[in-house]
Amino acid sequence: MKRKASISHDEAMVRRLRKNPDFAAEYLKAAMEDAHEARVLLIALRHLAQAQGIAKIAKAAGVERESLYRALSATATPACPLYLPSPKQLALKLTVEAA
Repeated sequence: MKRKASISHDEAMVRRLRKNPDFAAEYLKAAMEDAHEARVLLIALRHLAQAQGIAKIAKAAGVERESLYRALSATATPACPLYLPSPKQLALKLTVEAA
């Protein structure tokens, strides 16, 4: 009996995000709610960009593909400084919905 090859968690997440825009919106909402850990949002943005295609996202944003890869890499420092107030601290709520 042939065993099915396993895939990484990241690849499984990218596949699910690619197939389900509503799940993608909920995934990003959940990442945005974690105001204490900017890396969570960075990981979610990386997964979402991979699901849509890094080259496509880079072109739409007007940046080089390599620059986007670096900005979203696992070793990148989140661009949003942690000392900025979160929407919750400002009595605001950010929402995301599938386009």
